[in-house]
Amino acid sequence: MSEAGPLPRPEPQYATAGQQAEAAAFGMWVFLATEILFFGGLLLAYTWLRASHPEGVAEAGRHTKVVIGSVNTLVLLTSSLTMALAVHAAEQGRRKALTRLLAVTALLGLLFLGLKGYEYHGEWTEHLVPGLNFHEDSPHARTIELFYFLYFLLTGIHGIHVTIGIGLIAWLALRARHGAFSARHYTPVEVTGLYWHFVDVVWIFLYPLIYLVGRSGP
Repeated sequence: MSEAGPLPRPEPQYATAGQQAEAAAFGMWVFLATEILFFGGLLLAYTWLRASHPEGVAEAGRHTKVVIGSVNTLVLLTSSLTMALAVHAAEQGRRKALTRLLAVTALLGLLFLGLKGYEYHGEWTEHLVPGLNFHEDSPHARTIELFYFLYFLLTGIHGIHVTIGIGLIAWLALRARHGAFSARHYTPVEVTGLYWHFVDVVWIFLYPLIYLVGRSGP
């Protein structure tokens, strides 16, 4: 059953609750724009490496765990769906559905991190961690090391973003369980949803660049 609930009182700096919600959404979009610039710089470095040393990057790409990467892609896409459904449930004031969907989204995020940790462990045992545990006999060893430096940098920063998102979503789930949101007040859910979708979009870019490179040829 839909729960409209009272319209919350805005903070002193805002004239209305609607204005506060618009400011929160705008602030999130500005933050995401800065994140795009940040990841864009790293992806530009990857593009340069791939253009300059295509054979070495292709060989490095074949070392990646494509099955784990593919499963994790499915996990994040599913979590993006559950997050979108959570926002929809919030709009309709369906508290129980909102709580369940947020909890499922957080659990899927934890599953993603668990699989990524397992993948990192495999790369450690295979001596693919630059600066700490790297050994490769290939003539393209230097390029492979640079590839894995960018790989750990990109996926590690992405993993931090996922961790932050899980924390936010879990906090929202607890608040939703206690009736903090309604059909008239769900801005925190909506804004967090934007953040989570951004995290998923970043992974959609990383997946083919990391896991599919070097696998299409003979």
